[in-house]
Amino acid sequence: MEENLLIIVKIKSVREGPKTFRGRIDMSEENRTIFKKMIPALDQDLLKKWYPLLIDKTNGGYHTNISYDWKLEPEQPKMAVTQGRHMWAAAKAAKYFDDSLYVDYAKHGFEFFKEKMWDQKYGGFYQMRDHHGETTDYLGFHDEKRTYGNAFLIFGLAALYELTGDQKVLDFAREAFHWVERHAKDPKGFGYFQFLTREGEPISKNGRYKTKADDAVEAGFKDQNSSIHLLEAYTELYGVWHDETLRERLNGLLILVRDIITTPEGYMNLFFDNNWKPVSFRNASKEVMEKNYRLDHVSFGHNYETAFLMLEASHALGLRDDVKTLTIAKRMLDHAIENGWEKDNGGFVDAAYYFAGDKKCTIIRDTKNWWAQAEAINILLMMSKIFPREQVYETYFVKEWNYIDRFILDHEHGDWFEGGLDKEPHYKTGRKGHIWKGCYHTGRSLMNCTKMLSRDFPDLGPTNKGFAKEASNFNAMIDHWKRIAANAKL
Repeated sequence: MEENLLIIVKIKSVREGPKTFRGRIDMSEENRTIFKKMIPALDQDLLKKWYPLLIDKTNGGYHTNISYDWKLEPEQPKMAVTQGRHMWAAAKAAKYFDDSLYVDYAKHGFEFFKEKMWDQKYGGFYQMRDHHGETTDYLGFHDEKRTYGNAFLIFGLAALYELTGDQKVLDFAREAFHWVERHAKDPKGFGYFQFLTREGEPISKNGRYKTKADDAVEAGFKDQNSSIHLLEAYTELYGVWHDETLRERLNGLLILVRDIITTPEGYMNLFFDNNWKPVSFRNASKEVMEKNYRLDHVSFGHNYETAFLMLEASHALGLRDDVKTLTIAKRMLDHAIENGWEKDNGGFVDAAYYFAGDKKCTIIRDTKNWWAQAEAINILLMMSKIFPREQVYETYFVKEWNYIDRFILDHEHGDWFEGGLDKEPHYKTGRKGHIWKGCYHTGRSLMNCTKMLSRDFPDLGPTNKGFAKEASNFNAMIDHWKRIAANAKL
């Protein structure tokens, strides 16, 4: 029997991973079919739906609230996170498609970021502005700042500089980096504070200043989410600015996320005190746990998204034999497959919990949000390339895409529903865009997946030089990790 038809089943522990198939099954036709679907899903049904509709030609920046059938809504708040993501997605699309229109869409946000999102008096980016770029009481943010929001505007600016080479863009990104380092970094400990006043003072739980923002329950804690996205932003910035302090901070964030925030089982704790002790309600009642859901649960999507971000950061740092990061990233995906995959319709559920005394987590949210499914196909396909003898990753990549195609892609209007219709059918007429939903997760995933698949099916991919260069660079990262996996016999 040919080797690619031989399956040797090896059952691993929860810590090591799910049931893993050693050997290869030829899935080329399934992957070819998926690749054919992904190109229009990225181009016509995603990016061309968002751009140029997003462009606010009157006030600057990018529009936010968009109906299910692509109509701009009257209320248009502008959050730092979404604004930075829209710039980043346009900049990456410009390189992917060699398209000058996307260059213009990416450049469009710069003046708004500089004049309206940036605090002209105290520095730093506001978390929320109104349609015109002025102070707003939307969700209670007023003039407050978040490290998370600053990270994504740095992220967008770094991508814009990579695209244009415009020195004033890099200078602005550097200024934002130094502001975060001065104000958000813990001078007495490890990591960064998330909540900041307009003046850049950390907001503590027992301090005089009390936030009234909708994320107030999280105030005073250090957290996973701002840490992983600061890691992501600094990775993007380090790609265009090889500054030694930036390198040191990026390396520190990688260690923080990998060794402190991530548990030995392969999932991340969400919130911590200033000394990085996890916030946990494991010994409380289920009622108390539910009340504090935002602070303590297992988020499968964040876990495997972070697996990708760690691999990306380590590679950017040039760490040649980083077996530890690869081992932990693999474990994070394996934990999600073992615990978070729904067997009925497929897809990864949103959340679980480890109750006191339990060795296996219990699903507490069986909904399936769009961004987690997008991040899933990216890391599953990536791991299938790094570990080609472990059939499990390619198998779940195909299953996940089929779930997305059936329950999340809006085949009538374009883009992705916010949640899987098998669990939340009301999303069929839900907004396509709002402050937390754009085309960043989906755009990145589809761009990365098509880059990886283009190596297998060179006759199907885009033929422009920009795509060829982007695919070559991304697949070089895959080869880097594949070599490490083979040498370490993982």
